[in-house]
Amino acid sequence: MSKEICVIGVGYVGLVTGAGFADLGNNVVCLNRSQLKCDNLKQGIIPIYEPGLEEIVRRNIDAGRLHFTTDYAEAMKDADLVFVAVGTPTGTEGEADLAYVQESVEGVADVMTRPVVIINKSTVPIGTGDWVAKIVSRRTDIAFSVVSNPEFLREGSSVYDFYNPDRVVLGSTNPEAAEAVADVYRPLNCPILITDLRTAEMIKYASNAFLATRISFINEMSAICEELGADVTVVARGMGMDKRIGLHFLNAGVGWGGSCFPKDVKALEYMASVHGCHPQLLRAVMDINRDQRRQVLLKLRAILGDLDEKVIGILGLSFKPNTDDMRDAPSIDIIHLLQLEGVEVRAYDPVAIDNARRLLSNVTFCENPYQVAEGADAIVLITEWNEFKQLDMDRIKAAMRGPVLIDGRNIYEPAQMRAKGFTYRGIGRGYNGSSNNQE
Repeated sequence: MSKEICVIGVGYVGLVTGAGFADLGNNVVCLNRSQLKCDNLKQGIIPIYEPGLEEIVRRNIDAGRLHFTTDYAEAMKDADLVFVAVGTPTGTEGEADLAYVQESVEGVADVMTRPVVIINKSTVPIGTGDWVAKIVSRRTDIAFSVVSNPEFLREGSSVYDFYNPDRVVLGSTNPEAAEAVADVYRPLNCPILITDLRTAEMIKYASNAFLATRISFINEMSAICEELGADVTVVARGMGMDKRIGLHFLNAGVGWGGSCFPKDVKALEYMASVHGCHPQLLRAVMDINRDQRRQVLLKLRAILGDLDEKVIGILGLSFKPNTDDMRDAPSIDIIHLLQLEGVEVRAYDPVAIDNARRLLSNVTFCENPYQVAEGADAIVLITEWNEFKQLDMDRIKAAMRGPVLIDGRNIYEPAQMRAKGFTYRGIGRGYNGSSNNQE
């Protein structure tokens, strides 16, 4: 049986969730305070780049199942379930800022006319479900329940992840409310874990912290591999063959970024600290990630010496492929470090250039990778877009002033690049004569 659903927020989580539930046959109203965004969405114009999402949004608008509004009363008119999917940015001390969550639940409470289930879809600190319940109960006498339903959508593949979840986590003190939310997920035929509020909230933070830890671990191993003459890509493959370890999130590179890992690891470290714990591992994970971005600068210095007035080309700006998201992208830190050395930076990204223009100054943005290469003393690959794996590397080299290639994601074979005449440096690739200390 279909549900009447309100989704607050039209970012990566809110819009994918709202469109996905509409596609499963529910009637969904997405609420956002920006009239411009709502007007654009009503025409099927989405504010983010996410493969496959525009088609789903347009299909369900045309079917009359997906609606957009800025008005709480309109959004809540028939709602059974209210998903809060707004941003929780990092505060001054690393804590999660819950201002948007508070604004949302206050808006819901002020227009409630019937019992509803309020679902925290945003990533929120442990205890937020209880805090939300207090806010709502102070503003209305109408019955309600709170459920924690953390999201596990990966940017760039969030549409796939919505339809093919590894699990759905639901936390509540009200089993009936949790079951009501479980019902809208059951068409996906996925495992559903029902627990208490705080455990559900913790599952999200622990999951992201663990994945970030895996990446920082393999990046630390990459530094050791470089010094000892091993190839981290083969090391990771050998590790991943162990079923207890697996291959996922063992790709060495210039570090993690985005909207989730940085703020979630910081928030968990903050929560642990203020409650008397000693999260040394989480701190090390963040330190390693920060240091990994500096490796690009160190490699360029080792090859080119003084970087002043050198021309460095950047391939890839978004924090990962298949998204235009620039939040905490490694490219931002790397470009700033290069500019401090007096470097002239040229850059290209398939979809993130418009967002990058708002964040980066004194950068020449190019129309394609070959323009980036023209007259460059070195090229740095930061984001592993598929199109970069198919470049005409002979053409790239011919356009460059100096054939230096820093492969920040290890997408190229060192021997092949050196055979083409590049001075190649990967991340932790020092095996069988291909050490970064050798030509």
